Amino acid sequence: MDRRLKLILLVVILFMIGMPVSGILRGTNPPPPDPDLVGIVDPLQVTPSSSSGTPQKVIPEEMVFIPAGPFVQGTTQGGFNERPERTVILQGFWIDRWEVTNHYYLQFVEQTGHRKPGPPSRYAKRLAQLRGPNQPVAYVSWYDADAYCKWKRKRLPREAEWEKAMRGIDGRLWPWGNSPRVHKANLGGRADGYEATAPVGSFPLDRSPFGVHDGFGNLMEWVTDWYEEQAALLNEVQEATFADRGGYKTLRGAGYTSYGNDLRITGRSFMVPDFRDETIGFRCAKSEPEKKRVQTLSAQSNN
Repeated sequence: MDRRLKLILLVVILFMIGMPVSGILRGTNPPPPDPDLVGIVDPLQVTPSSSSGTPQKVIPEEMVFIPAGPFVQGTTQGGFNERPERTVILQGFWIDRWEVTNHYYLQFVEQTGHRKPGPPSRYAKRLAQLRGPNQPVAYVSWYDADAYCKWKRKRLPREAEWEKAMRGIDGRLWPWGNSPRVHKANLGGRADGYEATAPVGSFPLDRSPFGVHDGFGNLMEWVTDWYEEQAALLNEVQEATFADRGGYKTLRGAGYTSYGNDLRITGRSFMVPDFRDETIGFRCAKSEPEKKRVQTLSAQSNN
């Protein structure tokens, strides 16, 4: 081989070997950010609206008090796991008026180092449409939701509490009454004006008699209970025993992808507790203080 050719080949080999070595010495740059994930964890007080470009004010946190007393749980018009219709008596409790939004959940992430609300893989379909500060946080597991509520010194609502808060006491099948109405909650399809989740409180009719919003649409919601198909057969002691066996956690409400003629506020779903999805969110609750509960019961007995 010609000496000149050998020299050129040697220079090429040395150059190729030197490139990774020089990169190590200089340090490596991080890969470019995924455009679908940029900004998902920016906790902004005010952020531009995706449609108009005008600032959005952050919706304040609120809780609604649900008084003690009976309500109608379940229905004979639904599926097997919605039956039987029965009267249940609950103590008073508080529940969030809105589903927990991105703004407040991201404060939790920042202050605790908890994992970000995002898909377990890089295959989010609508992540960019889900990240507004006033939209309900999605892609949270039951464990994530439970951790957030505890951080807020609250808890996830029990299934019966959730149903009473969303349904009222008169046995209605939808937050607005007993007649299904099209596009009165954020459900499947774009015809209601939203391709994905809506800012909380966007649907005035999806408001319970107690003033709790978005129980029927927007996102399905985790509750604290382990799922039991025949929920009416469980008392608190049996529920704890079932929880020790593991299984599924209960989901209530429908999501923005839900559709069908069988959607009611009494509908029940279930999923493994570490599952995260774009259709699942949550809200928190807390018990009435014992002192106030005793005063209330005393006042009732004196009347």
